[in-house]
This record gives sequence, structure tokens and C-alpha cells, in this order.
Amino acid sequence: MRKDYIEAAEPADQETAFVEKFWTTVWEQEGGPQGKIDRIPRKDEYRTMAPYLADLSKGARILDGGCGLGDWTLYFARQGFSVVGLDLSRQTVEQLQERFPEAEFVDGDIRRTSFADSSFDAYFSWGVFEHFESGLQDCVREAFRVVKPGGLLFVSVPLDNLRHAILGGFARPRPAGSKLRFYQWRLTRAELSRELEIGGFEVLKVQPISKRQGVLRSLHHEFGLPYEWLLTKGLSAILAPLIPGSLIGHMVLAVARKPRNGTQDDGQHQ
Repeated sequence: MRKDYIEAAEPADQETAFVEKFWTTVWEQEGGPQGKIDRIPRKDEYRTMAPYLADLSKGARILDGGCGLGDWTLYFARQGFSVVGLDLSRQTVEQLQERFPEAEFVDGDIRRTSFADSSFDAYFSWGVFEHFESGLQDCVREAFRVVKPGGLLFVSVPLDNLRHAILGGFARPRPAGSKLRFYQWRLTRAELSRELEIGGFEVLKVQPISKRQGVLRSLHHEFGLPYEWLLTKGLSAILAPLIPGSLIGHMVLAVARKPRNGTQDDGQHQ
């Protein structure tokens, strides 16, 4: 697992407050909740989830852990599922509740939720579990608790791909007194699988996703091409299908199942 850092003035010990403030600002800069659901069926995450979700009844209860602007919560609610969008940003949740009363949104920490044991048939979380410096296990254990036996977990985190592994070998140590603080973990496919297994889940599938985003970032960071250039966007569309996901994928997505006996095997994976 590899750490990424971000420049920030907040004390490192105020992690929860930092995460809430940071993402509230991000969502504000993106214009707040707008219900952009049209592109969801074309996303890698949805294409991976769809065969598994097809086995769920329309009334199945699903948790969106770290729902952000709420697009996925709203999409699945309109598909007939009973979906709860959970996010640490209270301001964003209030905006979602006001704008989209047909869906359910609550504020809270995915590491310590208020839901009862075995509340959900499925749980998905895109790019959230990695943002706590103590590691993924608090998020994984809580997911295990709230998912029903036999229920599904879909989770994505940043991929520590070959590009990052190569660049990481040339990374300079943080200078003393720098204002950099922890931002996120990056994981390999094997590391994500291991984290879920330690938490008690049976891993069904792990695959790199978001190759085009990975190419865009490489063109920007290694070659200096601005994201907004048509050239950058065109090159990313051409190159992404040609480059293996393990080399350039921006995220890695896992599908896991809680065993039907509903118990963790704490000793087996240590």
C-alpha cells in the first residue's frame, strides 16, 4: 500500500474534520448536487455491478457509502431499489435531502454508522475507503457488519499501478516542516483483495478500471499536457484501450460477498 499526500494547513490529528471539509469544498466547486445520472450505465463500475444486481429484487436495500453528490443513490432509487446515500459532508447531505426528496440521504461516518447489523442486501462505495490513514479495515469491518449474510460489497480505491510503482521509486522524502498531510492510500489488486479477506469477505472479482482517467493523469503529470486540451482528451481516448489496466488504470474495483454464515474468520487471514 502506498500513501499519497496533499498540501493542507489543518493539523494531521483532525482527520475526520479535514475529510469532511475537503470533500464539501470539492462538491461545492463542482456545483453541488445536480442529479447527473445519465452517464452511470456507461461507467466501468456499473457494468461490473450489473450482473450481480440483476439477482436482487427491486425492493432490495442498498447502501451508497460516501455518496458525494448523490448521483448513484438517485440512479438506483429510480431503478426501484431502496437506497440510502451516506456521506460525511453534512452540508452536501442537507442539499441532497432538499433537492431530491424521493431518495434517502443521511450524514455519517462510514467507519461507524448508525445502521443495525445486517441492514443491507448490497453496499457500494467509490473511492472512499482509502481516505483514512489508519487503513481500510475500519471501513471494511463496518461494511461487513451492516451487510446481510450472502450480501454483496462493491468497492473501488486508487490503483497502485505500474506507473505509480515506477514513479514511486524516484519520490523524494517529505521535507521537515512541510504542510503536506495524508490524503489517500493506493493499493494493488492483491492488496485490495487481502484487505477484504481480512475483513471477512469472500472476494469474487478484482479488476483495474478507469483507464482513460489514468491516461489523462499521466499525460498531465508526466508530459505537462493540460486536462482541458482537446489533444489531451483525444490522446487519452486513443491510448486507453491499448494500454493494460495494470499499467495505467486509475482505480481498482472489487466485488465481494459476505459469507452466508455471516461470521468473520479472524484467524485465517492473519
